[in-house]
Amino acid sequence: MADLSQIKEHMEIIGADGVHIGTVDKIEGDRIKMTKADSGSHADHHHYFSGGLVTAVEGNMVRLSAAGSAAILLEEEKGGEALSDKSS
Repeated sequence: MADLSQIKEHMEIIGADGVHIGTVDKIEGDRIKMTKADSGSHADHHHYFSGGLVTAVEGNMVRLSAAGSAAILLEEEKGGEALSDKSS
């Protein structure tokens, strides 16, 4: 896991394949909180990524270990539950 203290507000979050996933709102504990605008159909609240998915902080970008299409499946709700758990 990369050093989360290097991650700042408004940095771009990208997948391992360079695909834009979202924008950092802030770090909460060991998770990245994304801006509401990047929460897709759930734009009324924030989504999160585990800090364990971060492989690098490069300039103004946070790179995740998963490709974009897989990373969006790993988004979490505020309480830590996976979005995929809520769709069942």
